[in-house]
Amino acid sequence: MALPESSYERLRATDCADEIAYVRACLRLYFAGPAASAGETWTPGLSDAVVTDIARLNKVGTFVLKALSRTPTHERPAELFQWLETYRRRTVSMNAACLMDSIAIHEALLDRRIDFVFLKGPFQQHLLYDDHFMKPSGDIDILVSPAGFLKAREALRSIGYEVSGKSRSVWWVRFLGEQHMIRGNGSKSSTVDLHYRLQQPGSPSPRDADGFLRRKRLVEITGAEVPFTSAADTLMLACISVAKALFNREPCAGYVCDIRASASRLGHADQQRVLDAAVSQGLEDTLLLGLRSADVLLGGTGTLLSERAKPILSRIGNEDLLNMVIAPWLSSLRWPQRRTVLWELCGRAPVRYLSEAGWAASADISRRIFERPAGP
Repeated sequence: MALPESSYERLRATDCADEIAYVRACLRLYFAGPAASAGETWTPGLSDAVVTDIARLNKVGTFVLKALSRTPTHERPAELFQWLETYRRRTVSMNAACLMDSIAIHEALLDRRIDFVFLKGPFQQHLLYDDHFMKPSGDIDILVSPAGFLKAREALRSIGYEVSGKSRSVWWVRFLGEQHMIRGNGSKSSTVDLHYRLQQPGSPSPRDADGFLRRKRLVEITGAEVPFTSAADTLMLACISVAKALFNREPCAGYVCDIRASASRLGHADQQRVLDAAVSQGLEDTLLLGLRSADVLLGGTGTLLSERAKPILSRIGNEDLLNMVIAPWLSSLRWPQRRTVLWELCGRAPVRYLSEAGWAASADISRRIFERPAGP
């Protein structure tokens, strides 16, 4: 989701380096574990409003809340802590509704024998953090095969979902490979993002998206077993999301947290298997960019994956990469050209680069044609 314009302009006009450092310190404290002592403390010069903007736009408010909960009560900024508790309550409400909608969707797709897998959302949060309510999830992401896309869409229609008007265009269906579906009649149900593709044009796509369906695992929720991505694919998808966010210049610290949580569950042999799988999918550099982003934001881990990630996009300094992840609105950022990043993520392979660049150019032309605002 792009930055709301009001937040973007407010943050652009603010020297928020101290607030960025504070949020980063809270995230590091969260990942250091319950036994870690509080590091950076609140200082009177910090702005509650800026800290909440940074946390909200990066979807890391609950991480900050849990980190601050480890600090002595008298050291917690009262207004910020109150805002974070409200944010947490809203997240619980939103994700609980998302879980209930997911069960209904699971039953509808299962009844029609459609092969699918849930992506991200509360299921992933429980697997990574033992908590369904770490990040707000208003969307339910589902992956199906290209052959099953229309059948899945009809199954969702049978329980009241309809394609959102903005996602009916050729650009959405052909190039993004997804459609948004919403319930009519003013319902507050979650939006369904129905995918048959896993990356937007401009960043390398997996060579075998159907593999994410073949490797799925079953997770239990309210007595039912629902299909979800494998541990390795969960990490890979978080890295894909970071590449997409950097392409669109959107804050993505929440995805980076998912990368760290996913990678921390892999032993040495599992890490090598993830690397091998990423190579076979043509996504090795996408994986390594996500891992390097996690090391820059949350601190290096010294693991096989962490060491392999160090050289990726080395022309981007650590400070710039940090801000691209958590504060892309900063006017001081030296953004690389998108084609330069694509070249790197394609492993500097000319044929792969030309293929992906051609696909991105075609998508851009389609978007200009089909996504124009309606005239008066």
